Amino acid sequence: MTALVRPTVELYDTWAACVGEFENEPGHIHASATWLIDREPETTREYCAELVAAIEANADASRVQPEGIVPADTYWVTDDGDDGDRVVVGFLQLRHTLTERLREIGGHVGYSIRPSYRRRGHAGRALRLSMERARDLDLGRLLVTCHDDNPASARTIERAGGVLEDTRNGVRRYWIDL
Repeated sequence: MTALVRPTVELYDTWAACVGEFENEPGHIHASATWLIDREPETTREYCAELVAAIEANADASRVQPEGIVPADTYWVTDDGDDGDRVVVGFLQLRHTLTERLREIGGHVGYSIRPSYRRRGHAGRALRLSMERARDLDLGRLLVTCHDDNPASARTIERAGGVLEDTRNGVRRYWIDL
């Protein structure tokens, strides 16, 4: 069953396997929050611990964030493994506010699912779970974006109630009323 969990070093092995699957994907791993650490992502336990700490600090809305960074809840999207243990299958970030750049390209919610777990409904379930947290934050509505050449993500957003506002520079911008 798909769940959103707060990052923890206890899930290091499955997190590292998940990150490893994105090795051949262009750019950074969407919603992984690796940009909070000022160096290339690694799959070491030390890097994982540093990332978990940075994610916790980023979730603190009372803390002054670095330039261009907004407070956000970052989750590891998990599923039940064959052995009953949690498996990290992706990442989701729920941003509490928007910068001008996020209004254009990132939105309130970003997510990515590791290649071997795609087409199983994890993205849609994770997006719907993030909407519950967004209601707790009294956001009212969410901006969710995807690249125009990603029809699977567009369908995921539309199934969650996303209404297309427009497409800008190859990015589809959807609003979801909560």
